[in-house]
Amino acid sequence: MSEITKRLERADKYLQKGKLLLALEELRLVLREDPGNDFARQRAADLATSLGDHSAAVGYVGELFDHAVEQNRGTDAISQYKKLQRMGAVDTERTFKYAQLIEKSNSREALECFRTCFEPLLSKGRKGDALLAIKKMVLLDASAENLQREAELAEELGDRESAANCLFQLGKMEENASRDGAQLFERAYELDPRNPGIVLEHARCLVRSQYAADAVKVLQGHAMAAPEYTELLAQAYLMSNQIGPAEPVVSRLYDQSENALHLVGEVINAYCRNQSAVDAVRYARSVESRAKARGTFREFLTLVREISDKFPSELELLEYVAQLYNSSNREHEYCAALLKLFELYYAQRNFLKAADCLDRASEVDAYEPGHEERLAMLRGKIDANRYNVIENRISTVARKTTKLAEEEEPAEALEEETAQNNGEPTVLEDLMLQAEIFLQYSMRSKAVERLERINKLFPHEEEQREKLAQLYFAAGFVPKYEDTRSGAPAGSGERPTVAAANENAVDNFARVTEITRNISRQSSVKAVLFATVNDVGRHWNVSRCVAGLCSPGKPPSAAMEYCATGVTKSDVMGLAKLLPALQAQTVKANGPIAFDRAQSAQQLESVRPVLVSQKIDSVLTVPLIDGDEPIGLIILEQCGGTRVFRNVDEVVLNTIAEQVVQAVNNARLRSLVKNMAVTDENSGLLRRSSYLDVLLAEVQRGLPQRAPVCLLLMNFGSASALVKEVGEERVDEAMREIGQVVTANIRQNDIAVRYDLTSIVLVLSDTSDKNAFFVLEKLRKVLGNSRMPGRNDPVTFKTGIAELVMQPKFNAVDIVTEGINRVEAALETAKHEGGDGAHAMAANYESSTVGAY
Repeated sequence: MSEITKRLERADKYLQKGKLLLALEELRLVLREDPGNDFARQRAADLATSLGDHSAAVGYVGELFDHAVEQNRGTDAISQYKKLQRMGAVDTERTFKYAQLIEKSNSREALECFRTCFEPLLSKGRKGDALLAIKKMVLLDASAENLQREAELAEELGDRESAANCLFQLGKMEENASRDGAQLFERAYELDPRNPGIVLEHARCLVRSQYAADAVKVLQGHAMAAPEYTELLAQAYLMSNQIGPAEPVVSRLYDQSENALHLVGEVINAYCRNQSAVDAVRYARSVESRAKARGTFREFLTLVREISDKFPSELELLEYVAQLYNSSNREHEYCAALLKLFELYYAQRNFLKAADCLDRASEVDAYEPGHEERLAMLRGKIDANRYNVIENRISTVARKTTKLAEEEEPAEALEEETAQNNGEPTVLEDLMLQAEIFLQYSMRSKAVERLERINKLFPHEEEQREKLAQLYFAAGFVPKYEDTRSGAPAGSGERPTVAAANENAVDNFARVTEITRNISRQSSVKAVLFATVNDVGRHWNVSRCVAGLCSPGKPPSAAMEYCATGVTKSDVMGLAKLLPALQAQTVKANGPIAFDRAQSAQQLESVRPVLVSQKIDSVLTVPLIDGDEPIGLIILEQCGGTRVFRNVDEVVLNTIAEQVVQAVNNARLRSLVKNMAVTDENSGLLRRSSYLDVLLAEVQRGLPQRAPVCLLLMNFGSASALVKEVGEERVDEAMREIGQVVTANIRQNDIAVRYDLTSIVLVLSDTSDKNAFFVLEKLRKVLGNSRMPGRNDPVTFKTGIAELVMQPKFNAVDIVTEGINRVEAALETAKHEGGDGAHAMAANYESSTVGAY
């Protein structure tokens, strides 16, 4: 080392004397003795440059670059490479190393360097390094050309996974460009048949090309938990007519998501197509309970009915449809199904079954036209006693129908004359009210009858009355006119019809009101969230709508999601990350916040992987605020392209969010009150001790919106007289049976309470005293088969009705007290009037016991 030091000192002295060649020679001797001395090498490079010895300078700088790379001194290496570039002496090896050093800090220059190295590396036979270079190029620029080159080289070198992944990406590019990527996916699958993404895409292409059996073979070799895999396997099974294996797969998928209901329908349809209606009904029964549990029974019933219409000769399926209609109290559809069954059984000469169907149909709707003709078809083909029983029922009804028609004709004529001559709006309003009530209680056929009468008496009235236009729309009724006019002539100065208005406009007041009203009617938190995401998601026409409850800094406690057709459901873990992150942003913004380009938004950096995996391009988030406390949020997600949410979106959605918060609180309160109340397990009625609590809770819930609440007090006879006649035990047993019928035929939001031994009181939410009469009419009908002990006639009862005074200026306790007193007084009046009657007593504000604050 002392010799090296002396040489360095001599080199310095030579430099001071201007003897550059001698100094350079001393430095060369130092490097010969100490090759790792980069200090001497740097000085030698500088001297060689000064002396114009280009080759020597390039050699020294190149060695400095190599040493810096070996010692992981990236900054020094980059500096030395820049010097080599200025000297014009950069080789492929050093360019390759330099590109790896700068790929993170300067991706554009790194890409150019890798591109420069690729062909020279190949020509030198260094294919491994060339593969590494092309992989780096793909990472920096995943173009079709780069992917193709990597795929070919990787396959040549035996790197099958890399080659398959490149082909997979090429196939996705082709699909995104609306071209067929099936061949690329097939080649990728041949190279790497274990890659889940490749397996799914290859199988999807096979299904699309009608090679379902091959798709089944591809998918059966894998056990993936992803819903996409399960759905694709189910589709492949069904397309290849492998119904048995498809059934459990579809059931598993339906357990995961209600969006799989269409696949359930395909299984049932496939069984019917293979003339196996028994299996179709068996499978439908297995799904029925799950559909009821998740609140999609109506959609399930519609699905089964449509399949039955496609296979009208399948008796087992039609019998099942009739049973579904019967269990859901849809009498009109039940009667229609029975009449279809009558025709089928009669055609098969199964006259006993046909008679049974006619008997049940006449019992459900004895006024259905054609019963007498059908009965005549059975004359001489069934037992005479059986024939006479059916004939007596139908003939009795026919006489009543004739009498009613005779009475109704002058009434209708008077109604028409009043409407046309006097212009009195009462007739129209009464008919509209009746139609609205029938729709509320799912009596569509009767509602359509009222609307047809309105259409006849008041043509084109829907152009002036928005509410009437909405009734037409809700009932699916299209008014018909001889002049077929659809609106006001151009330039007439008349306003456009309500029907022509844009029903789907975000700021459509009527539609938004329907959404908030539907949300407020829900009886549980889950139902509130479910109604919110479905109504909001469809109204805004977004890819996904999510409603979740969560406190800041905590995971979500509840969440529901709506997905548009063709949009996959969000991953649960991803949703659990997304909700708190978006809530934090709404808290910072102190209100709604929108991200038109969510994936590039800096505020959402923490959940960018979730946004990318779920293909979320745009997001609008509106907080749910209870007082000053955030309790959750509503999220609109747009996939497959950006969407600019407007200010009106935020304003309207904020209004809906306020209703959601109120509905959630009401549902929790109602659930708490019901849980605290004591229910009789035999009848399903609440005990009298809970009456005041549930009524007070219902009033407090409805007061902010002035939502009507009505009391309906039914008395089934004198308690003392019945006890004296048959004993208290038998009376109590009969009332329990009556209670079961009543609770089974009221809405979920309504509450039934055992008032005393022979009385039941109903608390009807969102119901006026006029609407209560229709509830009463329905109860009289369903109680037609009930009997009091010691009586052979159907049960009769007298009813008092009182609509509560729902005005915020009154105290809730006083409202409840006044309502209870008034409904009891109404019942006493009904008793004095005699018969099987009902009396509604309106509030008398002058003498009312309701006290103001």
